[in-house]
Amino acid sequence: MAARSFSSASTTIILLRSGRWRRTMRAAAFPFRVSCSAAAGGTVVIGLAADSGCGKTTFVRRLTSVLGAGTAAAAAPPWGGNPGSNTLLGDAATVICLDDYHSLDRAGRKERGVTALDPRANDFDLMYRQLKAIKEGRAVAKPIYNHATGLLDPPELITPPKILVVEGLHPMYDERVRGLLDFSIYLDISSDIKFAWKIQRDMAERGHSLESIKASIEARKPDFDAYIDPQKQYADAVIEVLPTRLIAAADDDGDEGKVLRVKLIMKEGVEHFAPAYLFDEGSTISWIPCGRKLSCSYPGIKFSYFPDTYFGHEVSVLEMDGKFDKLDELIYVESHLSNLSTKYYGEVTQQMLKHADFPGSNNGTGLFQTIVGLKIRDLYEQVVAERAASPPALAAVA
Repeated sequence: MAARSFSSASTTIILLRSGRWRRTMRAAAFPFRVSCSAAAGGTVVIGLAADSGCGKTTFVRRLTSVLGAGTAAAAAPPWGGNPGSNTLLGDAATVICLDDYHSLDRAGRKERGVTALDPRANDFDLMYRQLKAIKEGRAVAKPIYNHATGLLDPPELITPPKILVVEGLHPMYDERVRGLLDFSIYLDISSDIKFAWKIQRDMAERGHSLESIKASIEARKPDFDAYIDPQKQYADAVIEVLPTRLIAAADDDGDEGKVLRVKLIMKEGVEHFAPAYLFDEGSTISWIPCGRKLSCSYPGIKFSYFPDTYFGHEVSVLEMDGKFDKLDELIYVESHLSNLSTKYYGEVTQQMLKHADFPGSNNGTGLFQTIVGLKIRDLYEQVVAERAASPPALAAVA
């Protein structure tokens, strides 16, 4: 594969080209707009992995809101670019979807009998080279996978942001790409809940039929088990969504699927990341909040905190089972949590109230996504401060 560089006073563009992309890049026109300038020392890269329909978009919206005022509302595809772009530009972060590194379009996958989850349908070499270039401060011409048409569109210009969030199926699959990540998250959704979420999203937003969704899930499961699910062992934080334990199976009247038990599994010993905890760090805690201070309807709310091991790693686990009735009362729970990386008292509650219409805002998914977003902001600030204090590296001379 050939590589060409185009430099100006403001930016350097790296085009990493194969024969297929050589044709499309000649026709592409790039809007030269920098979404947000990278801090001294390079871009901080965050990886977010999950299967399709597991809440990556909602997590990204919460994260970008934490990272910059107004970002959740303002995040949009590159100005003047392809309306089918999967990229979001925000005040402090750029979010790219790793579906853009599919090496086969929808028809090509069908012809070869592979799903998008299969590594053979993805270009990990290009993914690694481009993410490495962005982290080092160089702009790239990133391909676009058009979800509406199933085609591979001409590329778009991505300039180095302060924070680059790479979300998709495979951010931790390739060892080289995994090594570029400063922090990684995996969203682990149980099968029944994933099915319900995917139906809701794909029928409402993408116009798919119930039958096609069911067929897609069944066709994807072997590849999910082989290539996607194993990535959670590498994640620094895992948000695991499970059915509730507050409702006994014999008493279930159909509400069990609406009440979730959510775990935040936080790896110990990760640089720039201190796990949040409930009451007393390192202890084992089971807590049912006072009903006079936290309103909750049947079947109630229960919190837990405990040390554990996860794929051989020491972890701390926060767990919430149940749902909130009044989000403003979340401040009562927040006051008993520590190491949240908030900048002021009540910031978690404020973020949850700000996005009360987001999916999961009345249960542990929204709470733990918000906490992880705050931890990522803190990690970014620590990394930037550390890099700024380090002696600058000698610039390479071409």
